[in-house]
Amino acid sequence: MKLKPFCIPATLLLFMAFNVSAQHGFILKGVVMERGTTNRITSGEVVNKRTEGSVNTNDLGLFQIKVNLGDTLFVFKNEFANAEVVVQSNKDLVIYLNRSTNLREVNIYGESKKQELDGMRQEYRNKGSFYAGKPPLLSYLFTPLTAMYELFGRTPRNARHFGKFYSNELQQTEIDGFFNESIIKKHTDLKDKDLENFMLNYRPDYSVASKWTEYDAIKYIRDSYKKYTDTLRKK
Repeated sequence: MKLKPFCIPATLLLFMAFNVSAQHGFILKGVVMERGTTNRITSGEVVNKRTEGSVNTNDLGLFQIKVNLGDTLFVFKNEFANAEVVVQSNKDLVIYLNRSTNLREVNIYGESKKQELDGMRQEYRNKGSFYAGKPPLLSYLFTPLTAMYELFGRTPRNARHFGKFYSNELQQTEIDGFFNESIIKKHTDLKDKDLENFMLNYRPDYSVASKWTEYDAIKYIRDSYKKYTDTLRKK
């Protein structure tokens, strides 16, 4: 008896080929847009949370990134709310971001805080403290009286203390841009006393937060939230 050759349907072959390519990853193309408008978002960052690979959108809001099916893309841009999208196919992806009022409020607060501090610093200069109590070495040669006054005068001494306060306040304001109540509430279910304890115990150092992108801040909040809840369970 003659055996008939076994034929695999073309559609099945295509499906198998797609599965193999998906397992090894493929380049996903997409565009990031502002929801409710035709505006494309440039310089937005798209991160593959599995691989932590990231790309930026170009001048047309377009991006290309290597993914597998099931990967989650984290998308963010200053002044916009973040978005997470699961890759479900190899078709071109359109991602919409909403404008964020919270981030704008934080930025406005940071700007007004800096203006207030700059105004206070200017008052010390108006009182005759030009170097905030730290005269440069050359001032001892060219303006020795001013240099001595800066070292031993009461106003320069206060200005020197204020200079330390000024630097610290600006650093804390920069941290607030990444680690504040509205962002933490958005990415955890903390509230009331738990929220206060979390913000007190897990506030990052400036040396760490100064190098963050928004994605880094959210990752830190989520990782810290897990540690916090794990600690509560043990107690």
